Amino acid sequence: MLSALIIIFIVTYAAIALEHPIKINKSASALLGAGLLWTIYAVFSNNDSQVNHQLSESVATTAQIVFFLIGAMTIVEVIDAHNGFEVITSRIKTTKLSSLMWLVGFVTFFLSAILDNLTTTIVMISLMKKLLDKKEDRLLFASMVVIAANAGGAWSPIGDVTTTMLWIGGQITAASIIKGLLLASLVNLIVPLSIVSYSLRGKAVISPVKLENTITLQSNEFERKVVFFMGLGILVLVPAFKTLTHLPPFMGILFGLGLLWLVGDLLHRNKDDQDKQHLSLVHALMRIDMSSIVFFIGILLAVATLEHSQILSSLATFLDQTIGRQDVIVTIMGLISAIVDNVPLVAASIGMYDLTTYPPDSFLWEFVAYCAGTGGSILIIGSAAGVAAMGLEKIQFVWYLKKISWLALIGYLAGNTTYILQYNITH
Repeated sequence: MLSALIIIFIVTYAAIALEHPIKINKSASALLGAGLLWTIYAVFSNNDSQVNHQLSESVATTAQIVFFLIGAMTIVEVIDAHNGFEVITSRIKTTKLSSLMWLVGFVTFFLSAILDNLTTTIVMISLMKKLLDKKEDRLLFASMVVIAANAGGAWSPIGDVTTTMLWIGGQITAASIIKGLLLASLVNLIVPLSIVSYSLRGKAVISPVKLENTITLQSNEFERKVVFFMGLGILVLVPAFKTLTHLPPFMGILFGLGLLWLVGDLLHRNKDDQDKQHLSLVHALMRIDMSSIVFFIGILLAVATLEHSQILSSLATFLDQTIGRQDVIVTIMGLISAIVDNVPLVAASIGMYDLTTYPPDSFLWEFVAYCAGTGGSILIIGSAAGVAAMGLEKIQFVWYLKKISWLALIGYLAGNTTYILQYNITH
């Protein structure tokens, strides 16, 4: 049975990693893998009640992550529908490419920590299209946005889905992950940003010719600001909600979503149905990326079978005996996340190491959050932010590999070293 489970998981993993060449959506591969793994585990297990209990536990854990993601993604869609991000992007004004690079890098870094790296990448690349006319400038800026978004998402409990998984699972706490990874994530960004901005010195921003805007927005400035600040406020206050109530984060995000829904309905109650349709929460729910949600469900349930069958704990023992050093093991894991999706990697690490041996906020969990969150920047296909940028700006894999990968790798290793030094000094 164990051999069959391992083979099926490897095939599932390969199908996910090769989503674009084989042209099969990774969500389909994840669901098929989860179904096959649980079927084999149930058929060859002699304890039906235990299997059902384990499945119920896995579903409950998975549901907490999925509910949180649905709530957060919906809030972001509502803000975007009201053009709320214009509150930030309208204030970015500079005539030098090097200055703009620093500004975009830091705005992306901190915005990603509040929203998430995928959403921030989409917002910032959309902004670059309004600010930059030359294609090569936009490609460079879009690539740096990917690095900044992944670095910004790593140190926030709501900035990256893998960090959110660790936070909801109890491996990290909000205050500790911010304190522990902020400096390393900043170094991860600043090192490549310094190199790129130096190469851009003396170059001016060439803006595209502005066309007359023929689209009439159905939300005014007041509505835009209310939705933007309330939406961001809800996302930022979720960790505080968890600390005060000791309820899981998904309850905080759903409670906040309900408040935003109520305020939205009150703001637009006097408008015609046609005018307010695209501003409503119902419309936002229809726009969220359900394919990604389904993928998370499939891959988390698939990894759960390896955990319950003791495969992951055996793998952890093997790695500890063979390599021995946690920092090396996790660093390699981060490099692998540039090739394959970081969600199953983090899900596997959660199953490999238990909280009794490695308590919350220990070196292992914080370092996993950093490496899995930032390692994906090394290749354009290594993160959701990279894939989004690839689609929005038609970035070629080989171009990114030649121009950007070495910058991302230097930043990754610099942040890696920074965290290890910081941990040794403070502990």
